[in-house]
Amino acid sequence: MSNQKSSSLDVNILDREFRVACPEDEREELQDAVAYLDKKMREIRDTGKIASVERIAIMAALNIAHELLTTRVGGGFDLADLKRRMQSMQATIDASLVDQDELF
Repeated sequence: MSNQKSSSLDVNILDREFRVACPEDEREELQDAVAYLDKKMREIRDTGKIASVERIAIMAALNIAHELLTTRVGGGFDLADLKRRMQSMQATIDASLVDQDELF
């Protein structure tokens, strides 16, 4: 986090409000993460098997960590690597299109 301006953001997770610091350019991603976590915690709570908010949070964290590891490790698939490769391909396409435009 070099010279990024950071501010606080109020978020609600499982009907509890939290204030978190967040760089200005990452607010949307944080809000998406909050919505995803809130959804996972509500799903666990709604099963009725776990009542403690702390246990619900731990189970949600374990489920999300499992999803992440399955996505990254399962079959050798690495989401970050895929994103880098797509950006590289997009840059190559953009450069080719610039060259193409110069032909006409």
